[in-house]
Amino acid sequence: MPRKSTAQVDTDQIKDQVFSDLQSLIEESEKLLSQSATLVGEEAETLRGQISTKLREARDAASSLRDKAQPAVEATQEYIGGHPWQTVAVSAGFGLVVGLLLGRRY
Repeated sequence: MPRKSTAQVDTDQIKDQVFSDLQSLIEESEKLLSQSATLVGEEAETLRGQISTKLREARDAASSLRDKAQPAVEATQEYIGGHPWQTVAVSAGFGLVVGLLLGRRY
């Protein structure tokens, strides 16, 4: 079984961390929204400020993911551009294996 490269492991860790952060931000935002139903006046302003902060954090997390993933994207594009026939061969092989596996099931 092929091992993952360090870049792939780093990318997976970054992706998992950002998705975890986004999930917790979404859950916190949902809690704040459910609490907002009974609030008026200054309490409502405070709640809107909290929601705004959480949304800004989510936006920053998404931006961070994009910035951290960019080197992996560029490396992939460079490899594919430098080795087009290898990429075609691997893709064809993968398609053949998937086709054979699906053909056996039906």
